[in-house]
Amino acid sequence: MMLSFYRIFRSVMADIYQEVGKQIRDLRTSAGGRGISQEDLAQAVGTTANTVSRWETATYKPAISDLEKLARYFRVPITAFFPAAQPTSRANALLTATADLDETDLDEVRLYALFRKSRRLAKRTK
Repeated sequence: MMLSFYRIFRSVMADIYQEVGKQIRDLRTSAGGRGISQEDLAQAVGTTANTVSRWETATYKPAISDLEKLARYFRVPITAFFPAAQPTSRANALLTATADLDETDLDEVRLYALFRKSRRLAKRTK
């Protein structure tokens, strides 16, 4: 179970870094980035062209401080580097069903969901 979670987590993180790299490349090569080279961008944010290249290919993972420098340079919010979260249809269904519930009702829904999960887990371990 834990190994499966770890694989999913690594896959999601790899996808996120791929998206961050794509956003860096898109900003650098677009009119907003003035179509600058990796060398020029590297000089502007205080790193090397090799590092910029590796960010763009997700070989290296930029630190938050790197993303802050890039965001300032491109004049975009730091969130511009991250993929927009798209809720799944299951999440949309749950959000729709609970949209007008108060905090007490939401807490009851959460507790019921935990109860159902524990019953399902108990059935699997028998």
